[in-house]
Amino acid sequence: MMMNILLEELPHQEQALAAILASFTGIDHAQADHNHYANPLIKERYDDKANIDVKMETGTGKTYVYTRLMYELHQKYGLFKFVLVVPTPAIKEGARNFITSDYARQHFSQFYENTRMELCTINAGDFKVKSGRKNFPAQLLSFTDASRRDSHTIQVLLINAQMLNSASMTRDDYDQTLLGGLTSPVKGLQMTRPVVIIDEPHRFARDNKFYRAIQAIQPQMIVRFGATFPDIVEGKGKNKCVRKDYYRRQPQFDLNAVDSFNDGLVKGIDIYYPNLPEEQANNRYIVDSVTAKKLILRRGSKIAEVGVGENLADVDAGFEGSIEYAGSKMLSNDLELEAGMALVPGTFGASYQELIIQDAIDKHFDTEQANFLRSNEPENNAPRIKTLSLFFIDSIKSYRDDEGWLKVTFERLLKKKLTQLIDDYQRKTLPREVEYLSFLQATLASLHSDNQNVHAGYFGEDRGSGDEAIQAEVDDILKNKEKLLSFSDHHGNWETRRFLFSKWTLREGWDNPNVFVIAKLRSSGSESSKIQEVGRGLRLPVDENGHRVHQEEWPSRLSFLIGYDEKAFASMLVDEINRDSKVQLNEQKLDEAMITLIVTERQKVDPAFTELRLLEDLDDKKLINRSNEFKPSVTLNGETKSGFAWLLEFYPELTQARVRADRIRDNKPASRLRVRLRKENWEQLSSIWEQFSRRYMLQFERSGASLEQIAAEVLRDPALYIRQKPSQVQQRLVSNEDNGRFEVAQREGELAASEFMVGMKYGHFLKQLALRTSLPVNVLHPVLMAMLRDVLHGDSRYLSEISLDNMTRALQTRINAHFAQRHDYLPLDFQASTSVFDSTARQFREEISAEIVGKNVDENAIDDPRSLYQIPPLRYDSVDPELPLLKYDYPQQVSVFGKLPKRAIQIPKYTGGSTTPDFVYRIERQDADSVYLLVETKAENMRVGDQVILDAQRKFFDMLRRQNINVEFAEATSAPAVFSTINGLIEGKAN
Repeated sequence: MMMNILLEELPHQEQALAAILASFTGIDHAQADHNHYANPLIKERYDDKANIDVKMETGTGKTYVYTRLMYELHQKYGLFKFVLVVPTPAIKEGARNFITSDYARQHFSQFYENTRMELCTINAGDFKVKSGRKNFPAQLLSFTDASRRDSHTIQVLLINAQMLNSASMTRDDYDQTLLGGLTSPVKGLQMTRPVVIIDEPHRFARDNKFYRAIQAIQPQMIVRFGATFPDIVEGKGKNKCVRKDYYRRQPQFDLNAVDSFNDGLVKGIDIYYPNLPEEQANNRYIVDSVTAKKLILRRGSKIAEVGVGENLADVDAGFEGSIEYAGSKMLSNDLELEAGMALVPGTFGASYQELIIQDAIDKHFDTEQANFLRSNEPENNAPRIKTLSLFFIDSIKSYRDDEGWLKVTFERLLKKKLTQLIDDYQRKTLPREVEYLSFLQATLASLHSDNQNVHAGYFGEDRGSGDEAIQAEVDDILKNKEKLLSFSDHHGNWETRRFLFSKWTLREGWDNPNVFVIAKLRSSGSESSKIQEVGRGLRLPVDENGHRVHQEEWPSRLSFLIGYDEKAFASMLVDEINRDSKVQLNEQKLDEAMITLIVTERQKVDPAFTELRLLEDLDDKKLINRSNEFKPSVTLNGETKSGFAWLLEFYPELTQARVRADRIRDNKPASRLRVRLRKENWEQLSSIWEQFSRRYMLQFERSGASLEQIAAEVLRDPALYIRQKPSQVQQRLVSNEDNGRFEVAQREGELAASEFMVGMKYGHFLKQLALRTSLPVNVLHPVLMAMLRDVLHGDSRYLSEISLDNMTRALQTRINAHFAQRHDYLPLDFQASTSVFDSTARQFREEISAEIVGKNVDENAIDDPRSLYQIPPLRYDSVDPELPLLKYDYPQQVSVFGKLPKRAIQIPKYTGGSTTPDFVYRIERQDADSVYLLVETKAENMRVGDQVILDAQRKFFDMLRRQNINVEFAEATSAPAVFSTINGLIEGKAN
């Protein structure tokens, strides 16, 4: 069955949207406006004060955010004409596919009722003269002539930079007119007063022709979305500095690469390359110089000159494959050359590339088996995840020709691997294993058929090809994302295509979330293209039901295979990501940014923590001098490190300013991604785990108050209903007296003398309230309608975003309070497997995913034989209180302790979903049975959701105690509170 992608609201995308709307300068109601073909007037229009920058890492969903932004600006402010400018046709195609997809339209329709997005796309051939007449493209006419009187339609013009800058857009001799009299496309767009959205802003520096083409259409406001922004040079000579060119000197939303990787918003990366014998590895040539007609190579004192058309094998026999210098700084395999590049002849040989292909196939099937089988138990309901692999190659002929070297080699290695796996799975009996055997057999059968459907290619040369089979491949790759992600077609036949080949064409503008392996059989030349190639596989995957699979649910990683000549890629990538951090760690001196980061993070769990306290602690430990410079050598407890190294150990929250060590791995074995359990310690928990692995049903008490009564009591409060005024943001540059730098100070307030904003339509407001609270519409509708009619006098302006937030919060708080003590847990007569326990085998697992134990890693932790896991490394999530709890030298009465992995117990919550405590301890007591302590750690400023978790866990363990099970539960905001509880239990005191 063909799957459908299910879009969902992700917290970081909601935060981005909120930040943009908070930075929007508002609508200018002071001036009369009778141009119904144009956007309403925006305050601070045509000025950088109105422009907005949104920094989002590749793979985190910026296309989703800018698409939803257009809906939001239309709904809230009546803006309806947007020009979406992208750098290349490939990126344009990717944006078009998303905006026009059925799954995107269906997703946005639930938030923006009766609103449709009309996407107009201009392509190069649209301006061709027909029948002797020079007419405008129909899409351009549709965009410019649309009126805001059609209040249900958003007009979006999608155009790439080259097209916007073309002569076709500026000429004024057309035989048609726009808006009743204009004969120039640019002037027509000017009259619409558009909002411009720029994708990939680093390709649109202010001094280049493409940015000037954007300015020519006179946008009222520009919103830029990208992972990278252009640089700008300020000052001269010694005062010269380079900074990122943000409109307001800083982005209005900043989701940088460090946060994206550390927070699990993208896949982790494993980088592999086959090693070379030392003799071959040392045989390398440096590009001394390169011109359009001549390439100069140097190896030690040896200089070799290669002209256009001459073979590199004449310089060194190791350059296999008839590699010639093609001229224009390119080799015949399309490798771009620049001075200083290293060429290693040993990596050009067919045998070396075959090693990469074999490794890619092996890694593909390692990942595919895990994604297909998931938990692989007799009752396995976990949806399968389709696994795709992408190969970047240098020679199209080697793949497209029937006897091409690459095609023949790939199919030979793939058939061999499939035969081995089929033989292995024919001896397996679990239902999911039998299913996978069928998938493998179908794959092998397709490979042996005349029209195989296992691998496909897309290359620039394929455009306009008359070969129907090739066009079918291209359509599957570019347009049929759902087909590639599906396991079967509408007739139930296996969809076996999952290996894709490309040259440059899929480097940008295309992505598929289920690419788990990227193999490069060619060097990419420039560093920027390497990042683009990694980006094709960074998105989190979707399962066969179209659901996005997050890292804590099922950890996913990208295997990135490169040649030996690019072995420094991992360190380069880590350095580039770390440079993107908001805080750059200074290894010589403790600076203000580092102090602020430490204090901010510590205050989340200890509000009394201050900068003074930090400095006194570092001074006591003698890590810094009076100028806050780190001492080069400090000995503590017999160990000597630099002051900076000790700082990271005592204040590990600083490590969040750098990408975590496990997010990008260089030729490391995959076993590090798993944590081995100390089975002997888990066995000490086996008696209580018999209870934890049982399934429980929530049983609610009957009470006098119904949902209807709760909704009525809450929604009859007039204070919840607020009419909203447009807001404006004031920004000004202020000088920081401490460091002499200029910073942006910002404040937000209502627009003076402005009218209340138009409220939401009643049906939309009601639907949103039902979605946010999970209450039925028929419960909310009577009281909401009565309030609007009888108390608010039919004034729909009260149906504002603020009112919606107020009602959601009030209803959730009241419902949580009502049900928190009115439910109990009813044990059922069966057990179920959890992340740590196999109920079928009735034993603990040998190893589990490292991600579900903790996101962060301490490689230097001292092992404790009582720990639940083999250490090092030590896995943890929060610096405080988790890290001190895991490193503490507990009294000998604590026989076992450790952090529980996610979904280890799965206590049902009355709001839906399940929860697991953070820590477990087994405590031996003299003249008494052992007691098991379960601990949930929370910050002092708990959210409503945190209270629900605590209520559920407390209720669950109270139920177990009533069954005479020796278990205690404690909530803690600090490590000392846990130590105190343990000491009390050792002394025989009940918690």
